[in-house]
Amino acid sequence: MRTALSSVLLDAPRAAAIWLGLLGVVTLAVTGLLLRPRLFRFDAGVRIREAALPSPSDLAEHRRDQERWAEEVTIAADRADATARHRRDEWLAAQDEAERAWRSYEAAEADVRRLSRAAGMPLPQTDRTPAEYADRERWLHRAALDAYWRRELSVEQLSDVFAHRGWDPRLHPVEQELMLRRAVRDHLLARQRAAREREQATWRAAELAAAAARTLREEAAAALVPVVEERESVLPLTAPGAAEQTREIPAVVGRAPVAAY
Repeated sequence: MRTALSSVLLDAPRAAAIWLGLLGVVTLAVTGLLLRPRLFRFDAGVRIREAALPSPSDLAEHRRDQERWAEEVTIAADRADATARHRRDEWLAAQDEAERAWRSYEAAEADVRRLSRAAGMPLPQTDRTPAEYADRERWLHRAALDAYWRRELSVEQLSDVFAHRGWDPRLHPVEQELMLRRAVRDHLLARQRAAREREQATWRAAELAAAAARTLREEAAAALVPVVEERESVLPLTAPGAAEQTREIPAVVGRAPVAAY
């Protein structure tokens, strides 16, 4: 009995220390719960949201990827702007060329009308000798060559003049000049139409280049926008009242209730 009592008295301080330690732990837990209750509260929505959202390292990596992509798109947009300016300059040059071609055609058309009125008058009579025909042929060749150097005749038309395909060098110079002015008018009209088609093609190319530059600028601006972290729950939890409301049978609007027999 004495030995058991001595053993109990020896273990009492140790047991008291253990109980005091446990009491201190409980006291700290209760104090922390009272001061900051959110630390000890289990929120399933918060835990699910934190698990679903990317980590800060993932967000930083994604941001670096966005910055690299924005830099690449910005470089591409700068090049697209330069291309758009070049296409616009080409369009303006083609527009000027088309306007010059139109003015040249109008001048040629005025010459044709003037010579057509002059051709209606009696032609001066000349001796129809081989020397006269040779002079007329030389005049036609020289006038056609001068018109070619002024870019008023094409190579094919000049070849036709020298080969006498559709041209009669024995005609009077007034008649030959009228034919030559008509050929010049036709050539200038074809050149004006070609210039107008080039002007329209360059305009479409300039519009496409400008649209591409605008698209790249918008994409670069969108890539530079900082990523906004979603604060809402990725998987929203259903409110307690909502689950009970879904179990109710919805009332039919516009129809009177019918009694069941």
